[in-house]
Amino acid sequence: MTRLSIGLLTAIAGLILASCDEAPAPEVLAPPEPVIATSGNSNAIAKQLFGAKKEASAQRPGPLGSYAKGCVAGAAQLPETGPTWQAMRLSRNRNWAHPETVDFVQDLSRKAAQQPGWNGLYVGDLSQPRGGPMLTGHASHQIGLDADIWLRPADNLALSASERENISSISLRRDRGAFVNDNWTPAHQEIIRAAASDPRVARIFIFPGAKVRMCQDAKGDRSWLNKVRPWFGHHYHFHVRLKCPAGAEGCIDQAPPPAGDGCADAQAWVNNILNPPPPDPNAKPRKPRRDLVLADLPAQCAAVLQSR
Repeated sequence: MTRLSIGLLTAIAGLILASCDEAPAPEVLAPPEPVIATSGNSNAIAKQLFGAKKEASAQRPGPLGSYAKGCVAGAAQLPETGPTWQAMRLSRNRNWAHPETVDFVQDLSRKAAQQPGWNGLYVGDLSQPRGGPMLTGHASHQIGLDADIWLRPADNLALSASERENISSISLRRDRGAFVNDNWTPAHQEIIRAAASDPRVARIFIFPGAKVRMCQDAKGDRSWLNKVRPWFGHHYHFHVRLKCPAGAEGCIDQAPPPAGDGCADAQAWVNNILNPPPPDPNAKPRKPRRDLVLADLPAQCAAVLQSR
């Protein structure tokens, strides 16, 4: 990746960052259709519709669409507290996801609990009860396959709901993300390595300096580094993105990362943080991103909204 292209990405991302009784019988999802929903609400702002839902749909679990343009049927709720995790910011009601994501988070938390100073994980945003665009924050996290994991060691798993609203994670970056700071520990690398080594995981996003540090410290098998990708922000948490589960019709996978460990690319990001390239004089102004409407999402998302 050239200095100019990374510089352009930096400018674009800067704009983005400035601006997660007995149950009824599950409904069976119809096969995916190429047409878009055209119900009476098709032009309604999607984030308002999905943000208003407090519970998952009574459907067979299924991610529908892509990570930044879709929804999730039959989501599972990560319990607020478990033996090795706590869900944070409960007022957001974003501890919902595809069941495979919930299983992954629980599995990773047990591995984290084996690290010194960690009793498990503090879990940030997963998805809304029915996925879809969020009222605030993320562009992704829409199909129940994304999870934000706090970089603060979870040393107290008895936090009250109020404490979970007010406690903050910790930043691990220094020099605008070019390097890690003194909060970085080998345990962070081990937890991220465990996540990246899970075959269910497609990508992990974290700030560039952390990827470079892991490249420097990784010993033996380095194949897991391929999934760890540098991205802007992501210094209070790392973002795990799962692959579409097997047999999940209507789920659109992200393209796999380029071959190799990605360390040279991460170093190029760092170089551009430390020595930013001049702005591209021919770059066109970026048009403001409009809110997604229901008609922008897969047709099945209308049924997800309408389900009990």
